[in-house]
Amino acid sequence: MTASEVINLILGLLGFAIAILLFWSLPVPGFTSRNTDRLPFLSIIIPARNEEGRITPLLQSLQEQRYKSFEILVVDDDSTDNTVALAESYGARVLQNKGIGSGKSSACWLGAKEAKGDWLLFLDADTKFTSVDGLRNLLHFYQRKGARGILALQPYHTVKHLYEHLSIVFNIIVVVGMNLFTAWGSRFKAAGSFGPCLLCNRDDYFLSGGHQKIEGAIMDDLALGQAFLDQNLPVRCLGGRGTISFRMYPEGLGSLIEGWCKSFAIGSKSTHPIVMLMVILWITGSLTTASALISSIIDASAAAMIINGALYILYAVQTAWFARRVGNFKWVYFPFYPLFFLFFAGIFLYSFVRVNVFHSVKWKGRKIKV
Repeated sequence: MTASEVINLILGLLGFAIAILLFWSLPVPGFTSRNTDRLPFLSIIIPARNEEGRITPLLQSLQEQRYKSFEILVVDDDSTDNTVALAESYGARVLQNKGIGSGKSSACWLGAKEAKGDWLLFLDADTKFTSVDGLRNLLHFYQRKGARGILALQPYHTVKHLYEHLSIVFNIIVVVGMNLFTAWGSRFKAAGSFGPCLLCNRDDYFLSGGHQKIEGAIMDDLALGQAFLDQNLPVRCLGGRGTISFRMYPEGLGSLIEGWCKSFAIGSKSTHPIVMLMVILWITGSLTTASALISSIIDASAAAMIINGALYILYAVQTAWFARRVGNFKWVYFPFYPLFFLFFAGIFLYSFVRVNVFHSVKWKGRKIKV
């Protein structure tokens, strides 16, 4: 083997090994339906802007929950579709966010101020509980951990179309970028919290300043988690598999690009440098391995093809293993895993330019300055 082939092999092996340490585990709430401990009244707060096509599964799943001691507050953020009427048809109390600001943070703050519950559960409109005991299991887990600070779940990603698989690497890195799922556990400080499903108690929420404190933050989930950490309140992040799921960007590829562009270059700044270095090594190793395999095929080098082919298969299996922790991505697409990494690299670069050169991103028809 030439010196360059040896270097490529070392990078490939190193990236593969580092990735195992990078995404060591992803805990989920346990099944606790037999727990009879009393739970406090819960306020479920759902910020919504033109969610007519996405909010129905969530409202249906809330109706189906065995645990019933909660209220639903849908905070309408200047919707122009049928979101309000739809929410009211499911018995939700609808609050209007007009005149006091706009955006998810102000909507959540309004909902929290109007809430009657001792605990607050903030849910994105595109989430849904996947089990009739999902809500109860979530609440009991929070109770067992002392009912302090934040408990945040990253919903399990449900995909239906081919283009949605382009989110594979993004979904993995969103999770590992929280710094909490490496082989070293909680040794690294949490980057913040997940945003789609976030549970806290009322007192801690207002002590932290809540969403009012982070008004204007694009990555509100990370900012809110940091606000809790600033008050020495714990932030716990778990996977949502078996409890709660969502379908990201069902509107099409344009929405997917816009959404990830909005989030990623900014969110990556909260990732611990060591974790970020591990991510870079994993991505580099995966692409280097693919490149080395193509070169060995062009050169008709049998030995190199066998070595690089074996490592390529390992990366495909590893990527599938990681991806299936965070979503129901189909196995058939993972032999083409380099395409997912290249798409991630392209969107990350585009996001970086939007944030650092143009200082603006677009989301749901709004131009957001950053």
